[in-house]
Amino acid sequence: MPSFKIDLSTAVVFVATAPEPKMANKKTGERAIDRDTGAGLSTVGLLVSDEGEGNLYQVTVPETGYPEGLAPGMPVKVVGLKARDWENTFNGEKRHGISFRAVAITAAA
Repeated sequence: MPSFKIDLSTAVVFVATAPEPKMANKKTGERAIDRDTGAGLSTVGLLVSDEGEGNLYQVTVPETGYPEGLAPGMPVKVVGLKARDWENTFNGEKRHGISFRAVAITAAA
């Protein structure tokens, strides 16, 4: 499925939840891995505020793409944020949503 770039040039972004390892299989504990780089993937909660509206996004980012000590409340910049819609069937029930992926998250200056 295609992905779409998200422009955050006018947004203010804060860490809402610290990075946590993203699991490919929760039952086995297998960690999700970036197919291109082999780096482990993590999920970071980000609060994005722009044009008077705030939203919370769960963003997947390679563990090599964010600094140590990323903590709730920190202002950050997001590099290469993209959104992708998804759909699957689980136990005969269709599910769908939007996933978010970033190349990197850096501390704001």
